[in-house]
Amino acid sequence: MIDVLTQTQVQEPQRIRGLEMPWNRVMGSVEGPASAAKALGPWHPQEFMAECVETIPEAGGMMTFVFRRSDGAPLAFRPGQYVNIAFPVNGEDQEPVDRSYSLSSSPTEPWTFSVTVKRDPGGLVSPWVHQNVRPGTVLDMLGPVGAFHLPDADRRARYLFLAAGAGITPIMSMLRTIHSLPGTADVVVLYHGAEAGGFAFHRELAYIASVDSRIKVFYALGDRGRPEHWEGFSGRLTSAMIDEVAPDANGRQVYACGPEGYLNTATELLRKVGVDDTSIYMEFFSGDRQTLLEYQAELALAADIAEEIAGEIAESAEDYFEGQPAAFGIYEPGYDQDGTLQATGLALEAANPEAPAPAGGTPAVAPDAQTPDASSFDTVGTGSLTLSFMRTGINVRIDPEEHILEVAQRAGVRIGANCKEGMCGSCKVVKLSGEIDMNHQGGIRRREIDAGKFLPCCSTARTDMVIDA
Repeated sequence: MIDVLTQTQVQEPQRIRGLEMPWNRVMGSVEGPASAAKALGPWHPQEFMAECVETIPEAGGMMTFVFRRSDGAPLAFRPGQYVNIAFPVNGEDQEPVDRSYSLSSSPTEPWTFSVTVKRDPGGLVSPWVHQNVRPGTVLDMLGPVGAFHLPDADRRARYLFLAAGAGITPIMSMLRTIHSLPGTADVVVLYHGAEAGGFAFHRELAYIASVDSRIKVFYALGDRGRPEHWEGFSGRLTSAMIDEVAPDANGRQVYACGPEGYLNTATELLRKVGVDDTSIYMEFFSGDRQTLLEYQAELALAADIAEEIAGEIAESAEDYFEGQPAAFGIYEPGYDQDGTLQATGLALEAANPEAPAPAGGTPAVAPDAQTPDASSFDTVGTGSLTLSFMRTGINVRIDPEEHILEVAQRAGVRIGANCKEGMCGSCKVVKLSGEIDMNHQGGIRRREIDAGKFLPCCSTARTDMVIDA
C-alpha cells in the first residue's frame, strides 16, 4: 500500500499580506454597517451578566471557565484584554469581590468567551471560583478592558510572545486569534513553566504549531531540574534563550506576560538583544518600571513575588495573579482571610446616635466620639481646593486640574493603584462629600458610583472634598 503522507508534497497556503481583525473595516466604514456587524466591534466596556456553560481543567492548577452573555449578545473584545468579574465569595447578600481575569479565548468566536483561573489554596477568590463556578452559574461582569492587545491591523505581523505561568492566558487569546485569521504572520512563542506536566493548553499549542506554519512554540523549565527526555529549554529566561528561538527579535513586536520579576528580567534581556522599547508590550500598569520597583518595599505581597520568576511560577501567590489581568501589576492592596487590608490611619466609624444598637449588642455612639474633625488635621500642598482624608488624618490642597490620586500619594495617603487610567478599579475609594469629574475606562460599576465610590486616578475635584482614605 502506498504511503500517501510520504508521497504527497505539502505546499504552503497562499495568503493575503498581514493580519487584520474582523472588526477593523467595520470600525473604519463610512457607509453605515449593519447592526450585526457593529456588535462585533470592541467599542467600549459594558456591564453585563454572563452564564457559565462549561468548565475545562487545565494543567498547572488552572481551570478554564466558558461563559456566554445572558442577553445573547456576543462579547466583542481585542485579543489580550480582560474582564472584571464580581464574585459572591461571601454570599449573595454581601458585597461581591471584584477580580480581573484575562480572556483566553479568541474574539473571532464571540458567542462564548473564556477566562482561565489559576487556583491557589491560600487565595481569597480562586479557591471559591474553582469550587463553586459551574455550568449554570451567573455572574456580573464588566468589560472588555485593557490596553495589552494585538493591533487591529498589522501589515508585517511579526511577533515574539513571552509567557510565564498564568501569563499564558492573554497570549493564548492572541494565538487562537492569529490561528483563526487569514493572512501572513510570523509568530514565535517562548513559554516558561515550573514542571514538565504543568504547561496549560499544551495539547492545543502542540496542535496549532503542527498545523499552522506561521506559529512556532518553545517551552522552558525553571531551575528545579531537567527531567529525563525533556527536549525544551531549562533555566530562567536569558538573552541566549531569546536569541535561539528568535534571532531576529529586534525586528519583532514583543508581547510579554508573567510575574513582575519575570517581566523585569525580560525587559533587560530584550534591550540586550536590540529590541527597542517601543516594540515591547507589557502590562506594567503604571507604565514606569522604576515606579513599580519603588513600591516593592511597601507591598509585602509584591516583594514576595518579585524574586519568583520562571522557576517558581507554579507557587506564585494567587492574589498577585487574580487581582490583575494575568498576573501583572503590583500595586494591589494586601489581603488576609477576610479580604482586602484597609489603609492605615485614623478610624472612621460615624454612627447615628438615634439608631438602635447593632445585633452584637454594642451600643451606638455619637459621631463626635468616633469621627475625626478634619479642621484639626495638618494641611499640606498648595491649591484652591481642599481634600480631607479621614483615615489618614490629613488635609491636602489641590488644584481643579490635578488628578486626585497623584496628589494624595505625594502627600503620603496610602491608596492602592494599578493602571492609573481608570481601567482596573484598584484605587477605588469612598467620597463622603464633595463633587468630582471622573473620566474612567470601565474600572467602576454604576452601582459603586451610586454608593459614593470613585476612582481617584482619573478624577479631578470640583469642590472641597471629604474622602474615606
